[in-house]
Amino acid sequence: MADILSSTAAQARGISGPDVIGHPAWAELKEAVETVRPWQRPDGSVDFDAEGAPTREQAARTLDRIAEAVGRLTDLLPHDAAYHRALEADLRRWAGDGFGVPDFLDSLLAFQPAADRADGRRHVVVFPMYTQNGNPDRNLEAVALRVMWPDWLAELERTRYDNPQFVPITFEDFTPGYDTNSAVLFPETVAVRKPPARWSWGAIFCDREAARFRAVTAAAVDILGLDLPPEAARLVADQDLAQQTYMLWDMIHDRTHSHGDLPFDPFMIKQRAPFWMYGLEELRCDLTTFREAVKLQAEGHPMGLGVQYAILFDRLFRFPVTGARVRNYDGLGGQLLFSYLHKHDAVRWTDNTLHIDWERAPQVTNQLCAEIETLYRDGIDRPKLVHWFAAYDLVAHYLSPHPGSVWAKGPDALDLTLPPRKLVDDVLADEFPLSMFYEALARKLREVIASTRGIVGDSAARRAA
Repeated sequence: MADILSSTAAQARGISGPDVIGHPAWAELKEAVETVRPWQRPDGSVDFDAEGAPTREQAARTLDRIAEAVGRLTDLLPHDAAYHRALEADLRRWAGDGFGVPDFLDSLLAFQPAADRADGRRHVVVFPMYTQNGNPDRNLEAVALRVMWPDWLAELERTRYDNPQFVPITFEDFTPGYDTNSAVLFPETVAVRKPPARWSWGAIFCDREAARFRAVTAAAVDILGLDLPPEAARLVADQDLAQQTYMLWDMIHDRTHSHGDLPFDPFMIKQRAPFWMYGLEELRCDLTTFREAVKLQAEGHPMGLGVQYAILFDRLFRFPVTGARVRNYDGLGGQLLFSYLHKHDAVRWTDNTLHIDWERAPQVTNQLCAEIETLYRDGIDRPKLVHWFAAYDLVAHYLSPHPGSVWAKGPDALDLTLPPRKLVDDVLADEFPLSMFYEALARKLREVIASTRGIVGDSAARRAA
């Protein structure tokens, strides 16, 4: 493990390049972008009739400042030269078209961070975009980031977990849309005139995920009196190790969406389905990653055990009690994993203390993964509505549905003359409420979870200081 971490640190020091956020052009870029953001409507257009709105000339001059600042940064980031040229053209076209709904398709297509992943490589991106789990409006955002692509991860991707679109990244600095819970940079969030035929990359901020995991897990362990094995305790205490762990977790999880016996499109694109279907899909991807991590551990890979701990702790502690209860599919998946482990005696809550059977937990977790995979495999031969009910039955076997649920009463309680997408309206916002255990844990973790908004890793915070 020490060899992996020291090798990664050496790589980053060797090719990280010049300091972007210390350059005056970054400060100018960030200030100009933050000037534009309050002028924008939710769709990204500029509202010139609002109180405090600029004139068109003022708005155009501000976009000129952004374009000029980007141009000054290109010398530091020659690998982004084509993207920066396209970005400047998109900015000037937006101004020339009167600041309507922005269209940054050309610059989005020019930005290809997955084409040549290099550990420590920096990028500066500017897009009108919403931030997932952050700002729902398509505001202009600027982000300075660093790619994390150590040799050991590149080797696993090349030989075992092919995922050419995956880009693990860390924050260096960002505008307010990322001072939120958002931990991804996805091209589909960008304002464009039409989506491309396929997306060619997806980036995940492993430093934010790791820092959030560490804060919430440490608090939960203290509250629940959980006795951690030494390697688990080290993972929670070490930001660099946690970042490495999340890079591997995310890489395997991301590819799993398009692997396996899938009775629907990967990611359930453009489908309206009950939220437990999305919960099971995300959980399937995490449990598949867990199973792969068990194999890696058995083969002696130093990252295998840490990925198992990270998935268990994040799924059991953070996911169920984070966010609103309205169609919270990640929360549902965490609840299901806890209940499954509890009912199979891998987890016990006794004398106000949480106990995990560390030998049994991997076996039981893999058993749940197998049950979900069987559901999927059988689903290929089922009509959509029948598959939805089968999935509901799997979840309801371990989690109690809301007493007022229509779906819990079965098919006879629903108007089956309606198409399946209409029956989604009968799903309650909180179809599977929190157990008493999680209601109590949510109250005790509320402040810690709130404190993780906008969090970055220790190393990123030092670089940004």
